[in-house]
Amino acid sequence: MRLRARPEDAGARLDAFLAGPLGSRARAQKLIEDGGVRVDGAVVPKRHRVAAGQTVTVELPVEPEAAAGDAAPAPFAVRYEDDDLLVVDKPAGVVVHPARGHRSGTLAQALAGVAAGGEEGRAGIVHRLDRDTSGLLVVARSPAAHRTLKAALQARAITREYLALVEGRPPARTGTIDAPIGRDRRHRTRMSTDTDDPREAVTHFEVEDALPRTTLLRVRLETGRTHQIRAHLHAIGHPVAGDPEYGTPGRLGLERQFLHAARLRFAQPKTGADVDVVSPLPGDLRAALEQARAEPA
Repeated sequence: MRLRARPEDAGARLDAFLAGPLGSRARAQKLIEDGGVRVDGAVVPKRHRVAAGQTVTVELPVEPEAAAGDAAPAPFAVRYEDDDLLVVDKPAGVVVHPARGHRSGTLAQALAGVAAGGEEGRAGIVHRLDRDTSGLLVVARSPAAHRTLKAALQARAITREYLALVEGRPPARTGTIDAPIGRDRRHRTRMSTDTDDPREAVTHFEVEDALPRTTLLRVRLETGRTHQIRAHLHAIGHPVAGDPEYGTPGRLGLERQFLHAARLRFAQPKTGADVDVVSPLPGDLRAALEQARAEPA
């Protein structure tokens, strides 16, 4: 973890400065005492007073690897397949790639032996979805197909459409949110336009269904930043319904954000034929949508 001290942080004790990003002052103190924290590359005591512009680097401990068999294989459905690729439908709750805190039970591990290409441990997966976002992902079956699909993604030649139920009503039936995003300055688990590390992000939307208190949007990604749709819709004042990070948790009985990757369209990497795959809304989102339709105005 790398943090840059802002002018308003100047004079704060190091352990107090890290308490928010690390979850507690006690955890910050232990990491400092264990030598896992550096300020501008130097080990300093917890009482060190940070100065504006200093870079604080935290080396987080790696959680032990889960033993084989500790987690069941991740579930998924295959919506399309040929000799070069798969389009899989990921349920909510499934993590795409192994990471700290999710060493097993990931989609990449479930696809091992079925797909190939890209970095080791990524099983040919061309793009990703958040753990609690459901829907479609394209997966290569060979390194050549992975290279071609990855190039198409970077060239913005893969259409990625989502269905998102948002709070309120956008002021126009169609729109484009062109606003760079990065790690939020204050809430380190969020991405936002209030960032020290902005990266280009473009999201298009159109109204699919105007409901009494919410709006079902069809959203198309032009870029693919972390949490892009969720952060962009929050930025325009219409967070995704049920979003625990950017919106109102539990809205409409939801246990996750109402966001579903509903359509993928791209050229088959070997033949150039049009591949157009859709995924229906899963049951929990259908139930929330019916509840939203029944709300009083």
